[in-house]
Amino acid sequence: MSGLVEVSGDDAIAFLHGQLSSDVQALAPGQGQYWSYNSPKGRMLANGVLWRPAGGASNGVLMLLSSDLVEPIRRRLSMFVLRAKVSIQDVRERHALLGVAGVDDAGAARNALGVVVAPMTAVPFGADATAFALPDGRIFVACAAAKGPLIHAALARNAAIADAETWRWFGIAAGVPTITAPTSDLFVPQALNWDILGGVSFKKGCYPGQEIVARMQYLGRLKERLFAFRAENEDIAVGTRLFSATFGDDQSCGTVVNAARDTPSGSVLLAVVQTAAAAAEDVRLSAPGGPLLQSLALPYAVPDAAPAPRTPRMA
Repeated sequence: MSGLVEVSGDDAIAFLHGQLSSDVQALAPGQGQYWSYNSPKGRMLANGVLWRPAGGASNGVLMLLSSDLVEPIRRRLSMFVLRAKVSIQDVRERHALLGVAGVDDAGAARNALGVVVAPMTAVPFGADATAFALPDGRIFVACAAAKGPLIHAALARNAAIADAETWRWFGIAAGVPTITAPTSDLFVPQALNWDILGGVSFKKGCYPGQEIVARMQYLGRLKERLFAFRAENEDIAVGTRLFSATFGDDQSCGTVVNAARDTPSGSVLLAVVQTAAAAAEDVRLSAPGGPLLQSLALPYAVPDAAPAPRTPRMA
């Protein structure tokens, strides 16, 4: 389930730019981006998408993230407001969130709502409603809570109704991870392929954890990445440990980040896994002798673990 945080006020853009991994100041009204909020150790506390509303409210930002992290992140961000003119609010009760995904999801949104949305753009429609498109084609609709049933009914006439697990399935198919409470503060952004997906700006100034994230990008050797798998298991809990003979019987080689049922007896999942174990195709669920996971292809290329070359310096 997704939640919504509204950050508004004269200093909202500058404030978020100094807190998040993305280049918030580069956004024009109506544009959006992936973001992460990191600990001082560079580990992702939460992530998601955000956008600047088009029109008169363009000095604010709406942030989508896992519902179970809305209040912890709202509180943590609020600690750093100090004298800035910024208001940070949990607006879940004021807004309804709907999602459209699958074959011709753009056509369903166009027919139901009369909107055409390009990737990472937010298009307002009607009264107090916005459609926002992700790069993988999924579309979020955020609207006033009172309008939720009407918009839901309009979408239902053009698309099949599905549950939150189906939405997670589409996110897994797109290779886009969502940090939830069990995985908060565990991974640097690169381990979750957040650098590949564009959720980290390496050209902006300081933000929490920026030095560690940059050091990993340019000087480090990343030993784990996000991979996709399929398991012949019906229910897989987020945070479940993974094992591999590559690392012995007593050492975990990875962690489940997101999972969704794929068939009545199987599931797909995204997991951060040691690259050596993934390359050996020996990753097992829950225990060294647990079910063997089947590797699935991600819709984007994952770089190898070698560090980037250093720029030569003149003596």
